[in-house]
Amino acid sequence: MKLLSFLNNGRETWGAIVGDGVVDLGSKLPHATLHDFIASGDFEKRDSVMARHKPDLKLADINYLPVIPRPEKIVCAVRNYLDHHHEAVAFGMQREITAFPPIFLRVWRSQVAHNAPVIRPKVSDNLDWEGELAVVIGKGGRHISQADAWNHVAGYSIYNDVSVRDWQRHAQQIASGKNFVGTGPFGPWLVTPDEIADPTNLKLETRVNGETVQSSNTSMLIFSIPRLIEYSSTIFDLVPGDVIATGTPAGVGFTRKPPIFLQPGDVVEVEIEQIGVLRNPVVDE
Repeated sequence: MKLLSFLNNGRETWGAIVGDGVVDLGSKLPHATLHDFIASGDFEKRDSVMARHKPDLKLADINYLPVIPRPEKIVCAVRNYLDHHHEAVAFGMQREITAFPPIFLRVWRSQVAHNAPVIRPKVSDNLDWEGELAVVIGKGGRHISQADAWNHVAGYSIYNDVSVRDWQRHAQQIASGKNFVGTGPFGPWLVTPDEIADPTNLKLETRVNGETVQSSNTSMLIFSIPRLIEYSSTIFDLVPGDVIATGTPAGVGFTRKPPIFLQPGDVVEVEIEQIGVLRNPVVDE
């Protein structure tokens, strides 16, 4: 099942995709947001819930919101693709594969929806793409084991962890370059696990103006999805609706010679097989 958040006549709502239409479940169920639905018992009964409803809107007419508009936490993995690790070392960065997953947090106000503009901030022209598989937590918990981690996944989506590279390098902690307003595309929808045969083997491709700049596979992850859930839940209480962005593969702009950064008018697309395409134009602040 594909679930999404969107605006309907200016009202924030959520729903499910059926063919080329969308069922506005926010107007039919007692759950105000997709986040609330994921946290409810109805999420496990979603097929029977959907059987009672027909599409209200055309998918082509939807004004998207980020899949989870206001997650409590967006946990982002750093240097988590083996090809990206090798790329950074070749670029001259002194990096070792660590024993524990490097992570940072993104704030929800940095997010933008599918089709919405990525904003290049007025303080920088070093805007870079990072296509990523996003995991949305369905069942919360603390000290979740890797063996049980898959049972805590509500579904999968796409994240573009757009980075302001010069601000990222202001200090050893990179979060300042990862949280600018309008730099966290998230979408277009959530795909539930029953529709993803193997999330550890999905092709990921990022394109800028139609040119492929990243082409990899989630099999290249250094720290697996269960390991990221286990590690994060050791630190935080994971709650329904939390997002884990699992890292980006090789092909980012700053490692190129000369570096390539996003410009106003560019269009960035991140495609992950069995999920879809997240598309965003770039504008100046």
